[in-house]
Amino acid sequence: MIGKYSSRLGFVLFLITVGGVGAQAQDPVTSSTNRPQAAVRENGDGARKPEQTTALEHRNRRYQIHSADVLELGFPFTPEFNQTVTVQPDGYITLRGVDGIRVEGQTLPEVTTSLRTAYTKVLHDPVINVELKDFEKPYFIVGGEVGRPGKFDLRGETSATEAVAIAGGLKDSAKHSQVLLFHRVPDGWMQVKKLDMKKMLKNADLNEDAYLQPGDFLYIPKNAMSKIAKFIPTSSVGLYANPGVL
Repeated sequence: MIGKYSSRLGFVLFLITVGGVGAQAQDPVTSSTNRPQAAVRENGDGARKPEQTTALEHRNRRYQIHSADVLELGFPFTPEFNQTVTVQPDGYITLRGVDGIRVEGQTLPEVTTSLRTAYTKVLHDPVINVELKDFEKPYFIVGGEVGRPGKFDLRGETSATEAVAIAGGLKDSAKHSQVLLFHRVPDGWMQVKKLDMKKMLKNADLNEDAYLQPGDFLYIPKNAMSKIAKFIPTSSVGLYANPGVL
């Protein structure tokens, strides 16, 4: 186990130091130093939902339906109900013969169960096959103090440290002891996990590294010294050299 972590850590350190792997960036992301420091709701009310306990490290999750996904619904014994539907921006699909249902955030088995429940109103013990015909390609975003901030394809298992390497490595101005991983959870909430990459790399221990999920946003803030303006009054230099006089 130690050999596995040592080998993997060496690979990550090499990529971060060199700052280069094949970039998969698709869209640039404007970095910002004013990112939220705790779990927030997307409407900005700043409150954390106490019952939200989705683990960021949960791996190998099944694909969850997103808006604009296309589903093909097959009814082997009642083909008149066969249909192809597109998930609307509000997460609902319009169905033939019954009211629409909300499927965004569900897996295919969950969608099948929801459809069976909806169609029991007009069919006896309905048999429904659901096929995902078109879907959003998994991605993650890295912003802040990295070489190439942007949007990247999520291909297989990718940890936070590996994502930083893919994004061109850390800048000298990065505060990698307080990396923030944002993960979208149902009902318009965001879950935030703070990662101390500095500690991980220093101790050669990636046990606390988190695996990314589709749509995750990794943000690397600036360190304190990098926030100092390029030009400051000469009278202010002494405050940085000897802050104890304050």
